[in-house]
Amino acid sequence: MSEHDANARFARETIVEPSAISRARAHAVELGAAPVSPGIGAQLAVLAATSGARSIVEIGTGAGVSGLWLMRGAPQAVLTTIDNEPEHLGVARQSFADAKIPPARARFITGRAADVLPRMNEGAYDIVLVDADPENVIEYVEHSLRLVRTGGLVLVPRVLAGGKVADPVQRDEITTAYRSLLQETQESQAVLAALSTTGEGLLQLARISE
Repeated sequence: MSEHDANARFARETIVEPSAISRARAHAVELGAAPVSPGIGAQLAVLAATSGARSIVEIGTGAGVSGLWLMRGAPQAVLTTIDNEPEHLGVARQSFADAKIPPARARFITGRAADVLPRMNEGAYDIVLVDADPENVIEYVEHSLRLVRTGGLVLVPRVLAGGKVADPVQRDEITTAYRSLLQETQESQAVLAALSTTGEGLLQLARISE
């Protein structure tokens, strides 16, 4: 085992996931709604806490795993989560209730993100998490950068696409979209960009200009 693999395994094994989130993870697996890894979840919680987030948008609810991690870091925030699968939203509601998240702190919207995002208020949010429809990731990030305030964060998990992004032979639509997103955000003057290789990868974008 290489040093990199040993470090990655050690990092995975050190994370203790709260029981409510572990239960939501089990529901996600049953639904076939792949949740973010505990490593990514822990990073989401830290980013939410350090940014003092009060208003968060999540694109892609699943069974509520990523939303619960975000609320763990920002328990006073209001989370607006969007998913086009009513079954997912129903399970997520129950996951939030099990975690004793007050109903007033979570708003569940059923619909396509492409239809919902244009109607949301510009510059009104502290964090937007983009975790749905990877073929539309660039469009969703563009919307998200409009929605977050200056200094706000746009977070995109899974950007390494299971190792395919780093493999030049892989040229499918989703892999190409992630590569383009990474390149464009690194070159942009409107954001600060950082890529974490923990878990499935997490792109972190801080909006720094209008």
